Amino acid sequence: MSEERSPREGPIGVFDSGVGGLSVMREIVKKLPHEDIIYFADTAHCPYGPRSLEEIRGLTQAILSFLLAQGCKIIVVACNTASAAALYHLRERFEVPIVGMEPAVKPAAQETETKVVGVIATQATFHGELFASLVQRFASHVTVLEGVCPGLVEQVEAGKLDDPQTEAILRHCLEPMLEKGIDALTLGCTHYPFLIPTIKKIVGPQVKIIDPSPAVARQTKRVLEREGLLNHTHRRGRYTFYTTGHPETFAALQKRLIDLPGETKGVHWSQDNSIITL
Repeated sequence: MSEERSPREGPIGVFDSGVGGLSVMREIVKKLPHEDIIYFADTAHCPYGPRSLEEIRGLTQAILSFLLAQGCKIIVVACNTASAAALYHLRERFEVPIVGMEPAVKPAAQETETKVVGVIATQATFHGELFASLVQRFASHVTVLEGVCPGLVEQVEAGKLDDPQTEAILRHCLEPMLEKGIDALTLGCTHYPFLIPTIKKIVGPQVKIIDPSPAVARQTKRVLEREGLLNHTHRRGRYTFYTTGHPETFAALQKRLIDLPGETKGVHWSQDNSIITL
């Protein structure tokens, strides 16, 4: 009779509307190199930003159920829009530990000298209760400028990181903030860290760019330690990818965006989109 698998050996489940959450996965791999990870990209429904609260909750609930069926011991909602729309809802419905994203308003407010900070994110993220709560708790003493960059997620999903149109979208969003004196910029979408070189080109060295992904990786480790779920193996983690979009496109972009050590199991594609049923 085979030994029953310990919960500690279960994978970490990470999901996003597309490839953006790979910026979070990259940091989790650095912080927890011995953990297996299953990454789910709901590319067929990307971007989440324009979708209704109810639709995002339905999509994320279906994805979380799928990841739990794969044996995931913890879920990382590596999507700011999904976290803003559904994090509280998911935690009420599922007993598994869930780590979410939130715009790094607190460190921006702590580090600004001009007392003016910028946040770029989707409209859905700004409309969520989570963002309003963060500003009220941590940034009431500074001016917080909100910037929506329509089309930027789609540019990253298309792999157009250095494209002139990508830079034009960013300039349209960031230049008004620069004119108002921001000296800290929070990236409120997990797709945006892949655009940091272009963002730096626009904002210059005087603006500190804050990517919350490393903090999310640290929180994931803390939760695993607290729950007694850290994997004590000494082997490198194994990485499995699922996408509701085209697997070859996703695989090519994944390899371009993040370099993974260890073993990658491959990309699985639900051709009839049967993984996500609403």
